[in-house]
Amino acid sequence: MSLPSATLGLSKLKKKHFRVKHQKVKLFRANEPFLSVFMWGINHTINELMHVTIPVMLFPDDFRAYSKIKIDNHLFNKENMSSHFKVKEYCPLVFRNIRERFGIDDLDYKESLTRSQPLPDDSCGKSGAKFYQSSDKLFIIKTLTSEEVERMHSFLKHYHPYIVERHGKTLLPQYLGMYRLTVDNVEHYIVVTRNVFSNHLNIHRKFDLKGSTVDREASEKEREKDLPTLKDNDFVNEQMKVYIGEEAKQKLMDTLTADVEFLTKLHLMDYSLLLGIHEVERGEQEMARERELETENAGQDSEESESGSGLESRNFGFNTPPDSPNALAQFMREQSLQYDGGIIPELDIYAIPSCDSAPVKEIYFVAIIDVLTHYGVKKQAAKAAKTVKYGSNVDGISTCDPDQYARRFIDFMCKAIE
Repeated sequence: MSLPSATLGLSKLKKKHFRVKHQKVKLFRANEPFLSVFMWGINHTINELMHVTIPVMLFPDDFRAYSKIKIDNHLFNKENMSSHFKVKEYCPLVFRNIRERFGIDDLDYKESLTRSQPLPDDSCGKSGAKFYQSSDKLFIIKTLTSEEVERMHSFLKHYHPYIVERHGKTLLPQYLGMYRLTVDNVEHYIVVTRNVFSNHLNIHRKFDLKGSTVDREASEKEREKDLPTLKDNDFVNEQMKVYIGEEAKQKLMDTLTADVEFLTKLHLMDYSLLLGIHEVERGEQEMARERELETENAGQDSEESESGSGLESRNFGFNTPPDSPNALAQFMREQSLQYDGGIIPELDIYAIPSCDSAPVKEIYFVAIIDVLTHYGVKKQAAKAAKTVKYGSNVDGISTCDPDQYARRFIDFMCKAIE
């Protein structure tokens, strides 16, 4: 018995194999698996926040909130990214509000952290934390311990109101996001901050200043680095000064004093003033050499680059297509050449130029770092041990109670700045 032609067509259709088209997965390539997951996580969390209504005000629950996602995806190429990982973002609405207070657009934030893999930074503290820079050098990624995450939660509920009250005018670290990444069953805690230093002006000297004198000089090993982190005794022995003039000094000290009073109320100490110095004449010479190299390589690069802006070679790091919503990148393309070799106010927010009477023309980058150390039992014991070792000269010991630490810190900075 023969089947109707329509039925035959249907049976043939049923037997036909269709290739299922899977949605294209955006890969984030990095040398370290947790960095690939970090980039994926930033991309995911910012995209998710785009669909969340901005609240009129934040509530206590927002400071305990989190978002998390678990991925088991066998489509990932394991050489690029782990197939199994978890991403947790702490206090997403709080950090979104903080980014807004500091004038950082979420799309710019995502672009900076995901366009290319973050690069290792050789900065390291006693805690053993790892540091990375975003590829455009606008942001710093720092690893935390689980204990520091707890401290951050405690700090955040005071930090956010202070940032609001000060309208973002502060030298405290700009904390922009905090995450937990679980890769291969290992947990990585991460915090993202704004880079204190410029992404287009080289730093030629760097100091970590606490206002204390005991054990406060750079080690021989540290001095072997291309850009060593020098300390208080190095600053004093080299007769260094920050020459910014009376008016700028008053504004800086007002902000510094307000920040230190805030930290003292929270019983925090052991923070530092991070000082980076850009020598203008040396910077101009470096830029001139870069231009010479650009000219020599112009013929080779002309086929590869269509923008012709020369921005990439100056480490701005933005390679954004013209139709991108990335407002900061667009601003950079249009405006940055006006500040050739100088400060870009919208980016170099920690920069202060030297005054006209300064012996050498410099640009200073100044901010407070490492603000999460609480003066608890451990620090009190450390103070007692150091007092036994070095005698009763507590003014020279970095470990002391928050009030004393604050007075000494402000006094040192006041003398260091002219």
